[in-house]
Amino acid sequence: MQVERAVKQAFVAACTCLALGGLGFCLAMSQLNVFLQIESVPLRTPIDELPSMLGGWKQVGKDQQLSDAVIEELGTKNYLDRAYVFQNDPTRGMLQVHIAYYTGMIDTVPHIPERCWGAAGLVMCGETQERAPKLDQSIFNLKSGPLQPGTGLRYPQATVKELVTRKDATVNLPLGDMKMTVSIFQDPKSQGITFIGGYFFIANGTITPSALAVRNLSFKLTDRYAYYCKVQFSYRVREQPEIAITMFDQLASDLLQSLLPQLMRSLPDWPALESQSLSSAVSSS
Repeated sequence: MQVERAVKQAFVAACTCLALGGLGFCLAMSQLNVFLQIESVPLRTPIDELPSMLGGWKQVGKDQQLSDAVIEELGTKNYLDRAYVFQNDPTRGMLQVHIAYYTGMIDTVPHIPERCWGAAGLVMCGETQERAPKLDQSIFNLKSGPLQPGTGLRYPQATVKELVTRKDATVNLPLGDMKMTVSIFQDPKSQGITFIGGYFFIANGTITPSALAVRNLSFKLTDRYAYYCKVQFSYRVREQPEIAITMFDQLASDLLQSLLPQLMRSLPDWPALESQSLSSAVSSS
């Protein structure tokens, strides 16, 4: 009986130690502002509500609706596939825009041209390149945006028109240099035609051109929420690659100037979420 009582006492003591240890661990994580459970964050407005007119660009045709099988492979129902034409003239430039949004415990590997287009029979010309679209920074507000708590960097801001009220609204733009990963392809069956795919990611309020870096940006233990958005431009032109890439740079820069602020109106307001998480951490400490 004494042995049995001793075993019970040891068991209770062990359970108590585990409970206290778990409580202490949770308190320590809270004090360090570490989040073990990553939460989803919804879009502010659906991506497919992006304007059909963006600067000198106009939507042509209807948005492409993907099949259930393709959506399952894509890993999200929050996407946009839309063609924009420059100055209402396809001969002056047309870009296919693909945007996909992911949030929460993200386990989807990004679909990118260098992985997918080769499977469709296209042949890649050389290696991927990092290209830097040229945006006119003078139309952005670089002095009044909120500061990122961890780095002290200031978020740029832009002004957009609300689609319904037509009133001006201020949106916070992502941190980081505007760069895209670009791949050039040709089709052995269609000589003389060059295909270009360029993409970047916005993850937890920061831009990156890297499909590897995006997971590190969107999975920080100090962030309560996680999201990333892939933005991809596809371009097809009857030109040699060295000419086609210059044309792509110019077209992508022009479209991004108007697209980026409108897209940030749809994506979560990351500085507001950072402020909310910081306030929660302070109140719980």
